[in-house]
Amino acid sequence: MHFLMFYDLAPDYLERRSQFREAHLKHAWDAVARGELLLGGATADPADLAVLLFEAESPQVAQRFAEADPYVQQGLVTAYRIRAWTTVVGKEASTPVKPAA
Repeated sequence: MHFLMFYDLAPDYLERRSQFREAHLKHAWDAVARGELLLGGATADPADLAVLLFEAESPQVAQRFAEADPYVQQGLVTAYRIRAWTTVVGKEASTPVKPAA
């Protein structure tokens, strides 16, 4: 099952992230290595939101990720929310739905 996690980023995110970026990236790549995090990154113009895509059995995987993320712990993320995402089209869709023949 897929889960999207949305991070609301602090107004000074770009100015403050450098001091926590290495720890955040290590945390993220460790989640990739475990097969939990598929994609993640911040939006551009403006950089006020980040989106992370998880593949897991439950939203608790994303919840645990956020709780341990240095960006969350240091206030670069002002809020986050996790949403189940029913993926139906694409090679990685968790519940593929094909058109009728």
